[in-house]
Amino acid sequence: MKISREKINHISSLIVRDFAKRDELDYKVDLNDIRLDITRVMTEILQLDDKADAEARRKMSTYSNAPREGSPEWDIMYQKHFDEYMNKQRI
Repeated sequence: MKISREKINHISSLIVRDFAKRDELDYKVDLNDIRLDITRVMTEILQLDDKADAEARRKMSTYSNAPREGSPEWDIMYQKHFDEYMNKQRI
């Protein structure tokens, strides 16, 4: 993952704290349960992002004449493979 669990918890706490300040929102569940769900979803998305990155890099490594990493051609091909993986996962 690109950010730590502590940062994910901090971000979810900030979101829930903002929710708590809003009078127009009414909650049927405890705010801590909402925070835990936000944390879970963020973690799942970041893990999926890591899997997509690994898959895109794996596909890039199979090319016999692959462009150099960091070049515009590499970036385009990497993004194509990354997006393909995410589309397969329905993200």
